[in-house]
This record gives sequence, C-alpha cells and structure tokens, in this order.
Amino acid sequence: MQDFLTALALHPQNPGVSIGSHWLPSNGPHFMSTSPVDGSLIAQVSGADRAAYDAVVRQAEIAFREWRLWPAPRRGEVVRQIGEVLRAKKSWLGKLVSYEMGKSLQEGYGEVQEMIDICDFAVGLSRQLHGLTMHSERPQHRMYEQWHPLGITGIISAFNFPVAVWSWNSMLAWVCGNVCIWKPSEKVPLCAVACQQLVAEVFARNNVPEGVSCLVVGGRDTGEWMSQDERIPLVSATGSTRMGKAVASAVAARLGRSLLELGGNNAIIISQHADLNIAIRGALFGAVGTAGQRCTTTRRLIIHRSIYEQVKEKLRAAYAQLRIGNPLDESVHVGPLIDTDAVNAYRSALDACRSEGGHFLVEGGVLEGKGFESGCYVKPCIAEAEPHYKIVQQETFAPILYLLAYDTLEEAISIQNGVPQGLSSAIMTLHLREAEQFLSIAGSDCGIANVNIGTSGAEIGGAFGGEKETGGGRESGSDAWKNYMRRQTNTINYSTELPLAQGIHFDL
Repeated sequence: MQDFLTALALHPQNPGVSIGSHWLPSNGPHFMSTSPVDGSLIAQVSGADRAAYDAVVRQAEIAFREWRLWPAPRRGEVVRQIGEVLRAKKSWLGKLVSYEMGKSLQEGYGEVQEMIDICDFAVGLSRQLHGLTMHSERPQHRMYEQWHPLGITGIISAFNFPVAVWSWNSMLAWVCGNVCIWKPSEKVPLCAVACQQLVAEVFARNNVPEGVSCLVVGGRDTGEWMSQDERIPLVSATGSTRMGKAVASAVAARLGRSLLELGGNNAIIISQHADLNIAIRGALFGAVGTAGQRCTTTRRLIIHRSIYEQVKEKLRAAYAQLRIGNPLDESVHVGPLIDTDAVNAYRSALDACRSEGGHFLVEGGVLEGKGFESGCYVKPCIAEAEPHYKIVQQETFAPILYLLAYDTLEEAISIQNGVPQGLSSAIMTLHLREAEQFLSIAGSDCGIANVNIGTSGAEIGGAFGGEKETGGGRESGSDAWKNYMRRQTNTINYSTELPLAQGIHFDL
C-alpha cells in the first residue's frame, strides 16, 4: 500500500482549484481525504474560496469562446486521447478509487472502464450531432434545426462514483463544444485531483484552451455558488434527493437548466417463473455491491409467495459466503461504508425496521477488531418487512435488503412503484407475458426496467436516469447529449418573394 501511495506523488497539502494545468492558490476550507479502508489520512486538499471560484468561471467563459469553434470531430479526437490515457492508468486510478472511496478493487477497475467506454461513445458521437431538415409550407424556403453548445457545464458529483459520473457528463459536454467546471464530493477529492491532472496533460498536448476543464473542490457553499451562477447555463448534479431539490430550486429561479440524478429505492420482482440461480445472483450483487452505496442498489426483493421460503433459504446461504474486508484484496466482496456518518445512518435504519415490526433473516451490525479499525465496516443484512414501513419507503445508503411477498403480478408492480423514487427496477421471470407486462405502460414507473438482470449498474449506450424523486435526468448514452446543447430552428428563404404569416400583405 505504501508503494501505491508513493506512486500517487501526493503532497501533505494539495491544491483543489484548477484551470486546466494551472493550480490556483485559495484561502478556502481544507478537506481531509481519509480512507474508510483503514482510517488513514491520505492527504489534505485546499478548497475554493469565492475569489478562486470566480477566477475559474471567468476563464471558463473565455475558453468556451474558442473551444466551441473547434470542429466536433477535432474535439472528439482529444477525448479519444483521454480514453487512451485512462487505459494506461486504469490499474493505478482504479486502486485510488477503491482506497479513497472504499469500493471493491474490481468495482474500482470497473468504474475506470466506464470512463474509457464513455470516451469511446463520445468519440463516435462527435461525428453524429445531427439536426433535422423539414419541409416548409412556404415555397422556395428550407427549414432545418441544429444544435449549439450551451457554454459552461457545472458538474456536481457524489462520493459513491468518484470519477465515472463526472466522465459521463464531461466527455459528452466536451464533444458538444461546452467547457466544464467540476465540483466533486469533498469526501473523495483526490480522485478528482488525479483526473484533472490526467486530462490537463492531454489538453496541453493538443493546445486546448485553458479553462475547458476546471476543478473546484468545495463543500455546500461551492455547490450553491454554481447553482445560483447565471454564467453557468447547465448544472448537472448527482446526489441525494434533498440536495437535488435545493439545486433544482436555485437553478430554476434563474431559469437555468438542471440535470438531476438523485436517489433510488430499487426493487427486483422474483416471479414463480424465475430462474432462481439468475435471480439470487442478481439480487446478491445488487444488494451488497459497493456496500449498498449505489443509486441503483437493490433495496427491495418482491417475491412470489409460492417461492418465498425457497428464496429466503437461498439468500441466507449466499450471504453466509460473503467476505467483508479490505477492498484492495480481490477476494473480498464487500468493503466499508464511506464514513462513520454512513454507519450511523445504517444503525438507525436497523432500529427503525425493528421498531416497525421487521424481522431480520440475516442480522446486521458494525464490525470491530483487526482489519476493521476504521469503524466503517458493517454486515450486509436481510429483513422481512412490509411495503408500507416508513423505512422501506426511504433510501438508506447501506447494504440492507428488505423482503416483501406478493400474490399477483399486478400487486408486485404496485409495490414496486409504491415508493417516492423511480430509478431502476427489474423482474426475474421466464414468462413472456409477465416480462411484457412489467415493461408496458402499466408496468414499472422507473427510468430503467430490466428483465432477468438486476437493478445495479448501467451500460454505456443507454440513457441512464430515473423518474419521480430520482429527478428525471438522463446521462451517458442514447440522446443524452442533447442536455448539453441548445436547439435552434433555421429558415432560409431562397425565393424572390417574402410571404408573410396568416396571409398578411403590405402594398409597398
């Protein structure tokens, strides 16, 4: 581990405000990067004060005026090179993600792979920013629409995906001709500092204007500055529903745009027609991956009553095989929660479940002793509960899985939809009619609905996001690029006349 930290070339105090390769002095608050793996203080990062923040925004505005004029395929070539650097640094950056955030090493590598994949997607997109041509009702006129970049994209990211979600936004925003200002979670600032350094090197080789990629480490104040800043037309925010509502209100008050990816309370329906080997595997990874700290984590299993006891026993046996510990050990399945505040929220959820009448099939608890000195390791647990429990209606960012029984598919879908969040959902069934009903207009109300795969994870290429308290945003694939651009309708008159609307005529 010491060799790895030495390779990071970190200093006791690292600047956290950057315009490209230029790191700015700042008198903002200092943020401690402490690993939940072993409780070690990795480094201290200085955050943005208002003067440094304003300097970043001013330079980003200047950079945009030039960057937007670069042909989109040329911008795509720069993003392609970022993907190549990430391929070369995948092992190094994946370890940093795992150590600073606490997710398993395989998931750390997987997160960097998502960055590589979105680079590939964005490169192709750079030659496909298509508009439309339309027939005009007026003779010798042509109508078409085209898309132009917005300007500055503000990106507020969460701790659970320290690098991937930033890349989903930034790579698309860059090929569209925007510039980006990134405020990462103050809980994982070193991952952001590392990404900024890697990107800055690529940009410098390609003479990209300083200010196309900017970093402002900061807390709530910095997020509020971005949300209220009329110079930033789009703010993309990932985090809790509470945070997202505050961002949405502030951005809407100035008639800006917000792209929100917020909470999830995701369920898998396990039908009596399911392949249980697939169902158990999907439920297990969905519930315990990233120690339950994904917005797509499986939090509810809705099980047909005829197989309820069978599924319970299979889950009990599967959970008994889980290995909890240092996530840099590739044999470990479950690492720590991000910090002791998350542990306290986990404890509170267990108490709430018991007080409402829940019964624990697999008991939870906080782990102590050798290897667990950070105080952030908890046991993944399973509770039998009822859909109406208040705690079941809430999202707890921890590995707690609630089991709920159903009799009819209509009842199962009603339970699935009966929470405030609407991100990801799944059904395990080999019955075609059940699958189609789940995906129909009367089925899942989530932004993501899967059949025979779990709720957790996202594939580059498909639009990622959800409905209701999840915020309605869409990132990554499909036509999510349109979030970062403004639509313009154009009409060209190539006749010798000027026909006016509604037949109006001026005798001139």
